[in-house]
Amino acid sequence: MKIYTKSGDKGTTSLVYGQRVSKADIRVEAYGTCDEANSFIGQGVSLLQEVTFEGKDELLRILHTVQTILFHVGAELATPAGKEVKWKLAPQYIEELEESIDTLDTSLTPLKNFILPGGHPAGASFHVARTVVRRAERLAVRIGDDVNPLVLSYLNRLSDFLFVAARYVNANAGCLEKNLHEV
Repeated sequence: MKIYTKSGDKGTTSLVYGQRVSKADIRVEAYGTCDEANSFIGQGVSLLQEVTFEGKDELLRILHTVQTILFHVGAELATPAGKEVKWKLAPQYIEELEESIDTLDTSLTPLKNFILPGGHPAGASFHVARTVVRRAERLAVRIGDDVNPLVLSYLNRLSDFLFVAARYVNANAGCLEKNLHEV
């Protein structure tokens, strides 16, 4: 299979089942934004190779699962209204994210102020991914009632998870969080 097909040279692309739409279509924006978030998560995973800490392997396992599910979220967003989604989100994926958030959060200092994104390069990548997931969520909301409500819940919870994951990495890499100070 060739990487280039030339079928998108005029500004259109195919949704699942082959329907051609503009590359500016809201569904394309939404699933493309999921792909962007997934890439930042992958960057964070790559940067984690530079640091060693207890719990890193479990975090990497969770992140691999997140990346896989996020790919499927994109596929669900790329499925036109009225068509059967080949792989649907299950409530268990949201519950697993919540459990992961709770587990990681127990080792962190409770927040008393807003923090600035940054820290270890992996943590910073997870902060970027978090904001991109928030954008994907907003785009999915704009699609309307044709979006599986579990997609919205998963994206909402995923941004929370990525925030906690960024804090967890920063804490374990010895990077102090910088609080937002009033100007």
